[in-house]
Amino acid sequence: MTRTTDDVPPGPAAPGPHTGGRLTEPLSRVLGSRTAQSMKKLGLETVGDLLRHYPRRYGSPGEMTPIRDLRVGEHVTVMAQVRSATTRPMRNRGGAMLEAVVTDGQDSLRLTFFAKRMGVLRMHEDKLRAGRTGLFTGTVGEYRGERQLTHPDYLIVGVDAADADEAVLEASRPIPIYPAAAGVPTWRIGRSVRTVLDPLAPDEVDDPVPAELLERHGHVPLLEAWRRIHVPEDDAEWRSARARLIYEEALVLQAALARRRAAHDAHATLARTGKADGALDAFGAQLPWALTGAQVRAGETIAADLAKETPMLRLLQGDVGSGKTLVALRAMLQVVDSGGQAALLAPTEVLAAQHLRTLRAMLGALADAGTLGGDPRGTRVTLLTGSQGAAARRKALADAASGEAGIVVGTHALLSETVQFADLGLVVVDEQHRFGVEQRDALRTRGEHPPHMLVMTATPIPRTVAMTVFGDLETTVLDEKPAGRAEVLTHVVPADNRAWLDRAWARVAEEVAQGRRAYVVCPRIEEGETTPDDDAPEASADDLADDGLLDVGAGGKDKSAERPPLAAATQVVDMLRARPELAGVGVGLLHGRMGSDDKDDAMAAFASGATPVLVSTTVVEVGVDVPEASVMVVMDAQHFGISQLHQLRGRIGRGGLPGVCLLVTHAEEGTVAAERLAAVAGTTDGFELADKDVELRREGDVLGTAQSGGRNSLRLLRVVRDAKVIAEARDDAKGLVAEDPALASHPALAAAIDEWLGEEREQFLERG
Repeated sequence: MTRTTDDVPPGPAAPGPHTGGRLTEPLSRVLGSRTAQSMKKLGLETVGDLLRHYPRRYGSPGEMTPIRDLRVGEHVTVMAQVRSATTRPMRNRGGAMLEAVVTDGQDSLRLTFFAKRMGVLRMHEDKLRAGRTGLFTGTVGEYRGERQLTHPDYLIVGVDAADADEAVLEASRPIPIYPAAAGVPTWRIGRSVRTVLDPLAPDEVDDPVPAELLERHGHVPLLEAWRRIHVPEDDAEWRSARARLIYEEALVLQAALARRRAAHDAHATLARTGKADGALDAFGAQLPWALTGAQVRAGETIAADLAKETPMLRLLQGDVGSGKTLVALRAMLQVVDSGGQAALLAPTEVLAAQHLRTLRAMLGALADAGTLGGDPRGTRVTLLTGSQGAAARRKALADAASGEAGIVVGTHALLSETVQFADLGLVVVDEQHRFGVEQRDALRTRGEHPPHMLVMTATPIPRTVAMTVFGDLETTVLDEKPAGRAEVLTHVVPADNRAWLDRAWARVAEEVAQGRRAYVVCPRIEEGETTPDDDAPEASADDLADDGLLDVGAGGKDKSAERPPLAAATQVVDMLRARPELAGVGVGLLHGRMGSDDKDDAMAAFASGATPVLVSTTVVEVGVDVPEASVMVVMDAQHFGISQLHQLRGRIGRGGLPGVCLLVTHAEEGTVAAERLAAVAGTTDGFELADKDVELRREGDVLGTAQSGGRNSLRLLRVVRDAKVIAEARDDAKGLVAEDPALASHPALAAAIDEWLGEEREQFLERG
């Protein structure tokens, strides 16, 4: 049995699907106000919340926790056997002390209790008899070189039961170990569950899974599943219950997606069929290279979608450098040829400006229709950002409102009510994860007819994740890269190895000496900051944990205090300018707090070679394209997640030059952070990395807590492990919605969607 993480809840429990009655009853009425108040630490407020707070794992008295793996500062629950327990008075400070020793059969752990009087400790001594097995919860400390738990909470298996018969049963069946919190141990949760579960009758539980689907898949009804998962007689019972509850989660999600997709398809829009010898044909004729097969297939699929009167809702995903922008541009030109406009929404001003330059460079004269030298078959491409001057903004607004600008590129400024379009036919959202629900949806409500929507992401998404989160979007994958992309080698550099770090900076100097460019990426702008520069996703709490199964919990030592401060861009700039191997080399600075003009100047100086070394935050994560960039150093790489590191690495090797990415890190060998960096160094296949990312992070909140503002969405469902279940649930949900779009004949399932997901979260599913 491994160490448990039950002392650190993964997040507040998601409300379970139920329609009322006993399940919505406040815990204060059932458990009493004191216990109910403690349950709020776990986000549990109703009977239904508690019943859906499932055990994280199960223990057995015959399986002990490896004590040698415990680390000082960790807040843990361990299963061990009592070896001895002795009470004695304290000489110097008065009072009494109980010292007990527990063992896993090989190593030992000391338990220490203090009290003013000897008698207070006799109760513990009586329960902690040699040979007994128990669960012990506390923070691992150290005294005279020995690990110990001070005043641990504990439960002795078979002793703390209500009667002898229950003790025999408790000692023989699996022991549920729950996600818990300081002051709310796992056994207290278990007893509370029994208090609310035992009196429940079948007619008090509305099952979201229709009876015919239960029969089809061989699952038990919901109440029986709760009894099996919370009070299993054997391992087979809790496994069958978990399988049923996993299927239920998948069905609720997929039914929500199917229902939203059906509602979306019920709307009508204008078909954008394009025209012969228009901007799209002219653009194709002037392309100096051939499209990849994947780009051709994606283009044909999107063109067919745009020609329909049902609004397109498509996710275009591809690895770094797969040519998504070109596919999107061809779609925009088809809309322009149909008399409409396209809006390209980018997450940052740097990326929006980069898109503008890229589109104009690709279009050439086709981007200057109506001007001297412009191609009359083309259109205008304009930029709209929040930091534009008044005159430039007025001109951009006028071009969008009049229709002169067929393509409008912008940031959040495009979402303003003051921005009007003559005929918005297509919205392209780049890096969709950088926008919230309301932001992405704002443009879709503009005009008489809803525009088509193309959502792009350069972060490859495993098929099962896409099916779970973006199941109502049609998905197109670019799985080929255009010719000319150079190989990028990635190496992990230990930050405490001076020789390796010196070699990293020497490599930067060597690349610069050959006329190339170097990025140095830092997680912070200035020293001492606790928030990142940009709103780019960074490693989650799970990512940053030292152990894949165990986190620091309440009462534990803050491990971040032991780490060196994160590298700050302003300091790294000064450090690099002082290094002898970079003497005379221009070192620039770029971060999100700089003004728009300063950002443009920094990028221009980097691209031209005036400052061939650019120290930046993650503002360069996506879209910035400097062909001469051949080396990247990522400081404190353990701070970033897999997908973000892959995105950062994608900024080099774009111009045919071989690249090298150096990940400087304080991560210790054997930690999740080290495994994450090793994965990035081991492959450049974004889809392989995406699978690894989900595997290591255990999904977290797949539906995106940060974007939806809701509570943790998935309790048991895991999108990689449960791919087959998700596929089955998707087919089942499509069948139900096809027969009954409103799910009127399945009120419990409809209620589950409304209560479990909520309107805001369901909209997030729709907008992806």
